[in-house]
Amino acid sequence: MPETFTSATNGPDDDAPFRSRLSFDLDVDICVVGAGLAGLTVALEAARRGASVAVLEGRHVGWNASGHQLGTVMPGYSLPIGDLIERVGLEDARELWALSKEGVDYVRAAATDEAMPGIALSEGALEVSNVDAGETLISRLQMLSEDFETEVEGWQVDRVRDQLGTGRYFHGVYYPRAFQIDGRKYIHGLAAQAKRAGARIFEDTPVVSIDPSGIRKRIVTPSARLRASHIVLAGNVHLGAPLRRLSETLLPVWRYAAVTEPLGERLGEVIAFRGSVTDSDGIDHFRIVDGDRLMWASPETTWEARPHRFGPAIQRRIATVFPKLGKAPISQVFGGAVGVTVHGMPQIGQLRKGLWVASGFGRQGLNTSAMAGQVIARSILWGEDRWKLFSPFELVWAGGATGRAAGHLIGLWARGQSAAAGALARYREG
Repeated sequence: MPETFTSATNGPDDDAPFRSRLSFDLDVDICVVGAGLAGLTVALEAARRGASVAVLEGRHVGWNASGHQLGTVMPGYSLPIGDLIERVGLEDARELWALSKEGVDYVRAAATDEAMPGIALSEGALEVSNVDAGETLISRLQMLSEDFETEVEGWQVDRVRDQLGTGRYFHGVYYPRAFQIDGRKYIHGLAAQAKRAGARIFEDTPVVSIDPSGIRKRIVTPSARLRASHIVLAGNVHLGAPLRRLSETLLPVWRYAAVTEPLGERLGEVIAFRGSVTDSDGIDHFRIVDGDRLMWASPETTWEARPHRFGPAIQRRIATVFPKLGKAPISQVFGGAVGVTVHGMPQIGQLRKGLWVASGFGRQGLNTSAMAGQVIARSILWGEDRWKLFSPFELVWAGGATGRAAGHLIGLWARGQSAAAGALARYREG
């Protein structure tokens, strides 16, 4: 069971263009710290609009979670839609939801085979419930369709189980406009497009210190200094010492996934649905890749571990949900750390004049990082102020080591509750 940090579907991008370390002093309009999904989108959109942009990355493009995710693209946020309305009101919730849909449209427009060869786009996403929640489903469908103008379909139990050969799931919500792509191809495609647009990307260039005061902000790296009118902090939980207080507003969460060996025709006999599947409790996330292999994400922890340790746990989970597949042999295991906010919404906006943040995308999805890149680039260059929609979601300390321990225990409790609720629902059905 080898450990890998490559693309889950197409292997490593060996032909990714080399980007050198910053070794000379530089003046630019915008400096982006972090070459993940959000940072590269900011760089691409700003460079397209004529700004001079430098991206500083401490390791290499897409080395962490941005390059190691399942590639599902659908509208929404981690915060449940009912809680979002309660927090900001219906009108602002609709505005925020519309922004998340813009993020979906952005990725769809960018992720074409012409622009990003091998992107492997496939359609449709299904969210399933492990309890019988018919009345809740109807209410949610009406809200999404009528209030939030989102194309959705409700799937009854029979249809869900016809597509997914397991008795563990009941109702489902199908998003026909959602899709999935090869996430690693996408992030390297973003980097290539940003470079062609004029952005300069410097890998192996960690930021030692930042001075955000004054009109021209100053950034120090181990081998050079940089000045910029605007700094965009897109380093997530890896900002480290230069901005420790900001990175401590995120709870680091490591999510691990695996890809099975080819399973042949029996995989299609058990799982007919070819889009992404997530359960409503956020525990399982899976889809078929390469025709007859299953990619599955399940374990989550607030402490870093070697990914290969989670291969057996994922194997057992697959066998539990789909007994007909048995212990599917695992080919690859990969993972990465994401930053999760206390309030469940991303961090997008201006911290002080010329200092911006695009972070906290853990459990949010590809659409939010794409949307954040557009919003911040347009705010800097055009003066748009839609970032203020995120102002109610302030920077909240995530609790440090205590918060991580609490997060781990809460995760265990939530998985236990979900398992108990599902078992009770199946017992009642029987």
